[in-house]
Amino acid sequence: QVQLVESGGGLVQAGGSLRVSCAPSGRTFSLRAMAWFRQAPGKEREFVAAISWSGVSTQYAESVKGRFMISGDYASKTLYLQMNNLKPDDTAVYYCAARDEPFATNTRSGYDYWGQGTQVTVSS
Repeated sequence: QVQLVESGGGLVQAGGSLRVSCAPSGRTFSLRAMAWFRQAPGKEREFVAAISWSGVSTQYAESVKGRFMISGDYASKTLYLQMNNLKPDDTAVYYCAARDEPFATNTRSGYDYWGQGTQVTVSS
């Protein structure tokens, strides 16, 4: 089994930056791809960014391209999301997700493991 714990959320002004982290534990050797999703109040959980450890390839949602960067440490599978030029619309709970299959995907159903989330609030 795999456990994911997010950290680093908080309150930031529009235009500011924040980095959230995801620390996995358990059977981390099996993880092949990881991702960040987010869920704003009253909205569906949506894809933000993903990384495939096998080829170190990345994917981003159009809404965050050029502002957010996903990265991580392959050895520990620790995952990061650097968020720059934050906007009030980025306010959400940010969730870390992981899967054992080798390719990253932008669909919720493609991930086997989920963290509890960390709140990011961007004030205008």
